[in-house]
Amino acid sequence: MTINEKAAYIKGLAEGLNLDDSKPEVKVINELLALVSDMADELNEVECEVDDVSDVVVELQDEVSELESDFDEFAEAVANVMEDFAYGDDEYDDDEDELFDEDNPDYEVKCPDCGAEIVVDEDTLLEGEINCPNCGNELEFDFTSLFADEVCDCGDPDCPMCNPE
Repeated sequence: MTINEKAAYIKGLAEGLNLDDSKPEVKVINELLALVSDMADELNEVECEVDDVSDVVVELQDEVSELESDFDEFAEAVANVMEDFAYGDDEYDDDEDELFDEDNPDYEVKCPDCGAEIVVDEDTLLEGEINCPNCGNELEFDFTSLFADEVCDCGDPDCPMCNPE
């Protein structure tokens, strides 16, 4: 029997006594019965809310468990990478080789107008000019003085050494 059912049962017992409602004692008993009924209703609402919260807690526990599992997998992967890195595993050296091209190295150039540092490869630098990606101003590179004593016979019409301007 639920609390609400018990409260209704007691109220029915009191009504079955055919008490005189004009007496002060009966008024107190009726108010106590109404209070018990209200408390039973409130308790029922609290139980429903507790059930809802309990369901949410179970869902959160499942999600936390899943996150812990994902974190453990991630931590293990990081530990493996760190171990490989510490012991010089060649797997990561190959990646570095792909980033650095010996035949076409990168150079860092500073824009005189905006101060932005720009990384360009040698081929781009030897073209003689680029636009600053930050401010858009044209940067010119003149290497003719570096190669003044050298003779080039590559035949390229754009070659700054063969065709100094």
